[in-house]
Amino acid sequence: MTEIPIVASIATKTVKKDIRKLDLAAIKEFLTAQGEQAFRAKQIHEWLWKKSALSFDQMTNLSVGLRQKLTNHFIINPVQIDKQQLSSDGTIKSAFRLFDHNLVEGVLIPADDRMTACVSSQVGCSLTCKFCATGYMERKRNLDAAEIYDQVVHIRNMAEAQYQTPLTNIVYMGMGEPLLNYANVLQSIEHITSPEGLNMAPKRITVSTAGIAKMIKKLGDDQVKFNLALSLHAANDVKRNQIMPINESNSLVALKEALQYFYKQTGTRVTYEYILFYNFNDTIDDARELYEFTKHTPCKVNIIEYNPIAEAAFTNTTEDSLTKFSRFLENKGVVVNVRRSRGKDIDAACGQLAGKK
Repeated sequence: MTEIPIVASIATKTVKKDIRKLDLAAIKEFLTAQGEQAFRAKQIHEWLWKKSALSFDQMTNLSVGLRQKLTNHFIINPVQIDKQQLSSDGTIKSAFRLFDHNLVEGVLIPADDRMTACVSSQVGCSLTCKFCATGYMERKRNLDAAEIYDQVVHIRNMAEAQYQTPLTNIVYMGMGEPLLNYANVLQSIEHITSPEGLNMAPKRITVSTAGIAKMIKKLGDDQVKFNLALSLHAANDVKRNQIMPINESNSLVALKEALQYFYKQTGTRVTYEYILFYNFNDTIDDARELYEFTKHTPCKVNIIEYNPIAEAAFTNTTEDSLTKFSRFLENKGVVVNVRRSRGKDIDAACGQLAGKK
C-alpha cells in the first residue's frame, strides 16, 4: 500500500535569526528585498560592531519603520554579566550568561603598563588537560563571534569604569581551545580589529592553543596578524602526554614543524607558555629540553606560576627551582618572562576558569 504523506497544517513558530550572524552583504540583500535603501546596511553594521548596540531601538539614525522591520525579522542575542568578583589585586572575573543560559568566564587583568582582557572561546573544553579546571568540564558548544566580541566589550567597559584606563590587550586564554573554534575566533578578531569595528591593533591580541598542528599551519596560510602562544608545559612527549592528552595526536615533532611553518608564513615569533609543576617538569634537564624545542624559531617563554585546582594534585615549583630554570634559559639567550598569578583568590587565575554557577 502506498503511503500518502501527511502535510502538517499547524504553523510552526518562526525562530528569529541573530542579525550579527549576517555579514554586510547579507544585510544589504535583506534591505533591498524589503524596499529599503542599501546604504542603510553600513549604518546597521556600524551600530552592531563599532557602537556595540544591543537593541534596534538604539539605532537612532534609522527610521522607526526600518527598526520595526529589523525587530520583526531579527534578534540580537547579547551576552550579559551574570556575576562579578573583584580580587584583592584588582583583577575582575565575570561570569557571562549566554542567550541559552550557558555560562562562560572572562577576566580583566590590570597592570601598571597594560589592561588585559582574557576571553573564552568555548563553553567548556574537550581537551582534558590535567592541570586545568576547564579541562574537567564537558565541551557543550563553541561560542559564536558575537559572543566573543561581547566579552571584550564588557571587559573594556569595566576597565574604563573601574580604572579609567582603556583596554590595551586581549588574550584568548579563557575557557576552551580557540583553534577548535577557528572560524568564529577569527571572525571575532576581525570585528575587534577592523576600523569598522573596535579598531584594536592585531598585535595587541594573542591566541593561545594547546597545540593543534594542522590549525597552526592554517593560521600561517591565512597570514594572521595577531600573536600565537603555545601552551607547552613539557618538552618531551612522555611527560606532555601525561598532562595534555592532545599531545598523543599532535606530537612535539608535528608541533615544531607547524610552528616553523607559521613563523615562515607570518614572521611572528611564537610565545611558549610553560607552567612549572613541582617535581615534574622543573629541573635543569627539563629546561634544556625546552631550550632545544624552542631554539628553531624566534620566540619568548612565559614561565607561569601554577594555580592549584581541586581536581588535580599538582603543586607549584619552589622559588629556587624557578630561578634556576629561568636563569638556564636566559643564559642560552632565550627571552624569559615570569608571570605571577593574578586573581587567584577568586579563581580567576590561569587554569582556574570553570564557569561555576
